[in-house]
Amino acid sequence: MATFIGRRGKSSRPERDPEGRMSLADHLRELRSRLVKSAIAVLLFGVVGFVFRDQIMEFLLDPMIAAAERTGADARATYQQATDPLLVPMTIAMWTGLVLGAPVWIYQIWGFVTPALYSNEKKWAFAVVGTAVPMFGAGVALAIWVMPRAWEFLLNFTPDDISNYVPFRDYLSFVIRLTFVFGVGFLLPIFIVLLNAVGVLRHEALSAARRWVIVGIFVFGAVTTPTGDPLTLMLLAVPMWLMFEAAVVICRVMDRRRARAFGGHLADDEATPDDELDKIGRIDDDKD
Repeated sequence: MATFIGRRGKSSRPERDPEGRMSLADHLRELRSRLVKSAIAVLLFGVVGFVFRDQIMEFLLDPMIAAAERTGADARATYQQATDPLLVPMTIAMWTGLVLGAPVWIYQIWGFVTPALYSNEKKWAFAVVGTAVPMFGAGVALAIWVMPRAWEFLLNFTPDDISNYVPFRDYLSFVIRLTFVFGVGFLLPIFIVLLNAVGVLRHEALSAARRWVIVGIFVFGAVTTPTGDPLTLMLLAVPMWLMFEAAVVICRVMDRRRARAFGGHLADDEATPDDELDKIGRIDDDKD
């Protein structure tokens, strides 16, 4: 009976392999768990967005109104379908949940793609959230700053005898796409530095792929920005390029620091072994 009770009391959760190996079923269970946690956070913050939907709607309309005043164009947002008064606030709530819930889903993404790298995994996970959330917020803030200028660019092509009656659902889709693209774009250097910090990516590989990364950044900006104008493209791509270069410099400094710690025996294309990363983590903890 004692043996039977002991087996029932044992946790059914699979023990994590110290090297991070997991079966497909374990991966799927972990993915489901992290998706559920992210969805709950987005839902809870979405409730806040729904409560303050009128204030958020007014804030989102300000860029188009300001651009219309500067250009003299007749521009306004309209409802076109009977369900719009309900669907638009729901969309605003979802957008608010994604932005305000960024600390949670960024943490969950990092925890899923880098499982059990070494003993200081949580330290790096908190570092990701502590740096990625402000960067995501900076990207969203830049997108909000860009919006009036993007609308001014678009409204300048409107003839004097034509009015711009924009369906609000289309306008909201434009706002969400622009802010989300800028926010995600600003996360690029954070994940580059963190992948280098855990020994997955070295600065030599980044330097060798620099021209392709730059091309990819500009292609990303051209494809994802909703306006398609050169100003919006440059306002997204140039900061991403500069942040990538800053990330390469940071990775170079970190690689040299590790090389000195290991006596300089790491090759240029050799990833840092997990046990040596553990050693660095223990040394850093001792210093703290």
